Amino acid sequence: MSLRTNRPTPSVKFTGVIQDKNQASVRGGARPAASTDDIAVIVVNYNAGEYLIACLEALHVMPELPGDIIVVDNASEDGSNVAAKSRFPGVNVIDAGSNTGFAAANNLGIATTDKTWVALVNPDAFVAKDWLSKLLDAIRSNPQVSVFSSELIDARDHERLDGQGDCYHVSGLMWRRKHGQPVDSDPSRLPFFAPCAASALYLRSAVLEVGGFDEDYFCYIEDVDLGFRLRLAGYQCLHLHDAITYHIGSAITERESDFSIYHGHRNLVWTYFKNMPAGPRWRYMWQHLLMNLVSIAFYTAKGRPGVIFKAKWHAIRGLPAQIRKRKARQNTAKKGLPDIDITRVMTKGWLTPYLHRHD
Repeated sequence: MSLRTNRPTPSVKFTGVIQDKNQASVRGGARPAASTDDIAVIVVNYNAGEYLIACLEALHVMPELPGDIIVVDNASEDGSNVAAKSRFPGVNVIDAGSNTGFAAANNLGIATTDKTWVALVNPDAFVAKDWLSKLLDAIRSNPQVSVFSSELIDARDHERLDGQGDCYHVSGLMWRRKHGQPVDSDPSRLPFFAPCAASALYLRSAVLEVGGFDEDYFCYIEDVDLGFRLRLAGYQCLHLHDAITYHIGSAITERESDFSIYHGHRNLVWTYFKNMPAGPRWRYMWQHLLMNLVSIAFYTAKGRPGVIFKAKWHAIRGLPAQIRKRKARQNTAKKGLPDIDITRVMTKGWLTPYLHRHD
């Protein structure tokens, strides 16, 4: 199967609200039979080096290729974008022009393709040979589901999980479900909230309807934010234990770097105030405040007060803009949707974030 190449980059300024008037929203029910050609795989690259090449190699050894493979390059300086073009001429490499961040680059990739489904894969994630076929099986078997999460296995230790989707606690903290646990461990008692976008599949029309990724986030937590809005819009999410991807995780930005702490702890505050329905928001506000105070105390004790205070201060400064987005989403929400108790798919227990994350 040949892939389309040299597709022009759309001349669109992205604001975090993607619109496509030709795409109808589908929450479930009958859909046309899905095939590999209905799926676009999008990889966002920023100086990923050999990781990107390994990621693309894993996609190309699958028995069938997806309809599109798109690499959105955020102005890499390590030559990985050039190497991708040279090694994989069938891949559509788009130059974003600057480091626009994970959120904006994915929005660009989603706008570029016209496929029914978009699969997001990080450059440090390497899909199993049958990954695409497992996704197709899931689409066909679950017509009511619009978002699918892949099973992430630690690329450095195949006996351990990197995660089974993301948990979202009522305090506003989120984490990778079963991270670091043995691959054959008992199923988690913690509810699955949203997929980790290191390897996930979305119905494109659903993503468009809720506005795509929030580009103000730049990166980190943007996938949980998108999953939250999809949940609120009535879309169902499902974790697939047999759709396997091997993930290094933070290979480019590094875990516990100032960059990851800043964006993660700023964006989790925004996600809570933008998306949490009014009743649960006020009911669990004390837990949200406690979680933020614990985070500040934790990083201060580790000798890193500057980055955590900066993250929280910028989160507060950015709240008016996020609350405006909340009101805009509420005003444009489709009428007639059921009143969803979103907390049924959230993790509860005020000690859970501190003692029982990976149970």
